[in-house]
Amino acid sequence: MTVFRNSAGRQAVRIRARGRRGVWGHVTAWVGCNPEAAAADAVAARWELGAKAEKETARLVRPLRLRGWRLRHDLRLAGRRFNIDHAWGSPCGEAIVVADTKRWPVGWDTVEAGGRLYCGREDRHGEAVKVARYAALVGEALGMPGVAVWPLLVIHGSPVPGGHVQVETEHGVVQVVAADQVLRVLRAAPAGWSWSRARRLSRRVDEVLAPYR
Repeated sequence: MTVFRNSAGRQAVRIRARGRRGVWGHVTAWVGCNPEAAAADAVAARWELGAKAEKETARLVRPLRLRGWRLRHDLRLAGRRFNIDHAWGSPCGEAIVVADTKRWPVGWDTVEAGGRLYCGREDRHGEAVKVARYAALVGEALGMPGVAVWPLLVIHGSPVPGGHVQVETEHGVVQVVAADQVLRVLRAAPAGWSWSRARRLSRRVDEVLAPYR
C-alpha cells in the first residue's frame, strides 16, 4: 500500500497504528479478528484518499512555477493547530491563494444553492467557511496591506458543473473549483509580474507559515 507522507498521510499511519497496539493487536489484525483495527483501517483509508488528493493538487499547479507563482503545501500558522493544505503566492506579489483540497463522492455534484455549498444533498458549506476563516487568519498574520488573500476549495472526485462556483461566507467569498480546472482558473488571475514584490511576499509567507508537523 502506498503511504502519502504529507500531514494527512501521517495521520493515516497513526490511526492504523492505534488500531494495532501491541503484538496481540497486530496478530489479531492480520488474521482478521480485530474489529478495532478494521475500524481504524476504514478511517485511515479516508485520510489516505485526502492525502492523495492533496498530492494531486500540488502536481496540477506545478506548472505555475514557470509563470512566477511561489507554491507552498502542507503548512501551519504559528500558534494554530489546523493545517493549511496550500498557499500560493502570485507572480505580481499582490495576492496569495489559501487553498483547501477536498475529495468528495464521484457520483454527487458540488453546487451552490440558496447561498450555500452542497455536495449532492449534503450541506458542505462549513468547508467553505473553514477555508475562508483560514484565509482571513493568514491575511492577519501576514500583515501586508495591499496583498489580497483568496480562499479556494479544490474539489476532487465530485463534479463541479461549469468547473467553478463561488459562495459567500461571513469571512468572504470562496471560489470552489474542480481539480481539473484549477490551473485554468489561476492562469486567468489578474496578470502582472514583480520579482521584488513576489519575493517579499514569499519571504513573509515563510515567516508566518511553517511546514506542518
